[in-house]
Amino acid sequence: MKTILVPVGSSKNAQSHLQYAVDFAKAFGARLYVVQIYNVYTKAGTMIKVDDIIERESKEFLESHVASINTKGVEVITKTFKGKLVDTIEKISKALDVDLIILEPRTNSIKEEVYLGKTSGKIVKRTQIPALIVPEGYVYKPIVKILVALKSAIIRKQGVLNPLTAIKNQFKAVVNMLLVKTPHHNEGDFELNDNLKAMITNTTYSESPTTFQGVLEHYKNHNPDLLCVVRRHRGFFKKLWEDDVILKKDFHSSKIPVLVLSGLK
Repeated sequence: MKTILVPVGSSKNAQSHLQYAVDFAKAFGARLYVVQIYNVYTKAGTMIKVDDIIERESKEFLESHVASINTKGVEVITKTFKGKLVDTIEKISKALDVDLIILEPRTNSIKEEVYLGKTSGKIVKRTQIPALIVPEGYVYKPIVKILVALKSAIIRKQGVLNPLTAIKNQFKAVVNMLLVKTPHHNEGDFELNDNLKAMITNTTYSESPTTFQGVLEHYKNHNPDLLCVVRRHRGFFKKLWEDDVILKKDFHSSKIPVLVLSGLK
């Protein structure tokens, strides 16, 4: 894991979040890109060069933001981009060969009942970039136990497990598996390939209407430092992702980081 992306919003948690990202990047010897994306809509005939003003102010904000935390020798690069959020994030990630994007749950929302705000929710829901969602105010610590929750362990995409493997190896973490049998279960869903099998210490089997409910039932028994799930068109976050906003009451494991891998198939 060599390149990590951190989009910055205007939340009160932004400084704490960036410090976590720096500490996490330092553990891997990774480069950190701290970015802000803006979009400007102006009326025809507007004389002021709005883009230049916003770009300059955004760059100044990012540089002062980085200066407010301890970078601990990590290479931190600030960049501003104009464009639509999801499209721009995807283009940036491809151009910079990003391995992981670190998100704070609520970049703009101030509502206490919200777990993922619209901005973070869009990035997690609508891109295929591996994402680490870090709770507000969470202080960096080595990851000792990881819980991977899946309803199907079939893997067809190459490299999809790379972020999980990197984290496991870096922290020498124990990885436990929760396989949830849902009404849509197919024969062979629980057959682990050699790469996945090699990293798992213990496997728990559950039967629930959804993977999400299976996690809620077994989460406390595992007490992980990191929850790992995957994006699916109708998968773990199906219940949650009807809207971009995700509420805390609908997602109980909001006190630890959540690693969201791109779809396995």
